[in-house]
Amino acid sequence: MQPFKLWAPVAGLALTLLAGCAGQPPATTADSGSADAREVELNLNLPDPRDCNCPEPGADYTFLERGFRALAAGDSIEAVQYFQRYRRLEKNPTAAWEADVAIAYVSMLPNSPFYDLEAATVASAELQARQPTAQAPHDTAVLLTRALEALVELARHLDDLEGSNAILRQDLEKREQALRRLRELTLGQPATPR
Repeated sequence: MQPFKLWAPVAGLALTLLAGCAGQPPATTADSGSADAREVELNLNLPDPRDCNCPEPGADYTFLERGFRALAAGDSIEAVQYFQRYRRLEKNPTAAWEADVAIAYVSMLPNSPFYDLEAATVASAELQARQPTAQAPHDTAVLLTRALEALVELARHLDDLEGSNAILRQDLEKREQALRRLRELTLGQPATPR
């Protein structure tokens, strides 16, 4: 019986409080209007968006730099994957250019599984035409651009030299044939082929 005697006053007090809350009239609209006005007048000392000369957030070079590290380590496949992720996540012309430069450079390397000299040459010319001016590209991407240009120029010179070499071989072959005939005519000996 004693536990009931202790709980009875507590239960009565709780019922009284609940009845008091339920019987309270709703707040007037004038009070709620002033509460809304106070919330609107809250000053957080934030700059006016029209007056903000905040710098644009810079590019996150994480994937680009990871790609450069993978390229330096000789892992062309992983490097290209990082460059593609960087292009996909950044979504701005400078980032696309940086990633394209890096991928074109990888395609210029003879030990790369992506080696394609013709595609790299075309990509190099296209990348030179659309080099970004609005935002400064990553320094390593600029260096890769210059290296890519040098490699393309060397490839052109190599093609020219191989063409000249083929012409010189044909010319040498013709001269050797002419010397053999000349020996046959002057000495009356059959020419020995070399």
